[in-house]
Amino acid sequence: MSNICYITPPHILREVIKRGNDRQREWALNTLMLSERFRGSRQSISITMVSEVIEEKKRYVYDAKGGYILPGVLVREEGGKDSNDKTVNEAYDGAGATYDLFKNVYERNSIDDRGMSIISTVHYGKEYNNAFWDGRQMVYGDGDGEIFNRFTKSIDVIAHELTHGITQYEAALVYWDQPGALNEHMSDVFGSIVKQYVMNQKVDEADWLIGEGLFTSKVNGIALRSMKKPGSAYDDPILGKDPQPSHMKDYVDTNDDNGGVHINSGIPNHAFYLTAMELGGYSWEKAGLIWYIALRDLLRRRSNFKRAAQVTCKVAERIFGKNSKEYNAVYNGWKEVGIEI
Repeated sequence: MSNICYITPPHILREVIKRGNDRQREWALNTLMLSERFRGSRQSISITMVSEVIEEKKRYVYDAKGGYILPGVLVREEGGKDSNDKTVNEAYDGAGATYDLFKNVYERNSIDDRGMSIISTVHYGKEYNNAFWDGRQMVYGDGDGEIFNRFTKSIDVIAHELTHGITQYEAALVYWDQPGALNEHMSDVFGSIVKQYVMNQKVDEADWLIGEGLFTSKVNGIALRSMKKPGSAYDDPILGKDPQPSHMKDYVDTNDDNGGVHINSGIPNHAFYLTAMELGGYSWEKAGLIWYIALRDLLRRRSNFKRAAQVTCKVAERIFGKNSKEYNAVYNGWKEVGIEI
C-alpha cells in the first residue's frame, strides 16, 4: 500500500494562507485542497507485480497541459529526441539519473526492481506548487513563479519523489509519525545522493540541500530542507521559518503533516549527513549502500528512528565489521542526534 507523497510540506502552504497576499493565499489554498483531495481519492494503492521482468530503462513523459487528468498527452518516451520544453527534458533526465544511480550502484532494476516503466506528468494544474509520487507515477506542477519555480528544476526533488516509489515496494513505511518521517528521510537521502552522483561530488563538496532552486529570488531561503543544518533552509516573512529539528530533544509532537513527517525527518537526515561526512569520499559508496540495504531488507512498515539506527548499524557490521570505521560512523551519526542503540 502507498500514500500520496508530496514534496512541499503542508505547513509551508498553511503559512502562505496565513501570511500571503490575496493571490498567494488563493494558490496555496488551491494547492493544499487539491493535494488533500487527491490523497483522499487514492489513499492507498495496491502493488501489482508484473509477470515479466524488463531489463532496460523505460521512461515516458506526459503533458497534462494545465489540467488534472493523468497521465495526459505523451510527449517523450525512451530514446526519443529532446523536447523543446525544458520541463519535459528535466523530468526525463531526472528519472534517468535516478534509474542509473540505483541500477549502476545498487543493482536495482527500476522502482520495483523488475524494470517498471517510469512515468512522469508535467504541467499539472495551474500554478500548482507541488510534485508528488502517486503510487504509480510522478506528477509535477509548474509553480506560481512568485514563490515557487517549476518542480522539475531540482533533480534531488525528482529523485526524492521516485524514492518514495522504492520505499513503497520495499519497507512500505507507514506515512505517519516516525515511520512516515523515515519515509521522507529515505527520499531525502537518495534525492541528495542522486544529485551528488550526477555532479560527481564528494560529501564535502555537496550542499546537502533538498529542493535547492525551487524558491524564486523573492524568497528568503535556499531550499526546502537542509540535511547539513536542519532548520536553516528558509526564514521568510511569508513562508515562516524552517521548523526542522536536528536532535531528538527538539522532536516535534504534532498532528499536522501526518504527524510531522516533513519536520522530524530532519533528525535522521542529520544522522545520515554526519555518517557520510565521517566516512568521506562519495556518499553512495558506503553510507548510501548501508541505508539502501536497510531499506530493502530490514526496515518494516512501522519501524521508528531507533529501529532505523539499529538496522543501519547491523548492516554496517555485517558488511564492514563490528569495529570498522563504517560501523563507528553509523553509530556516531545516530548518537549525535540523540538516538543510541
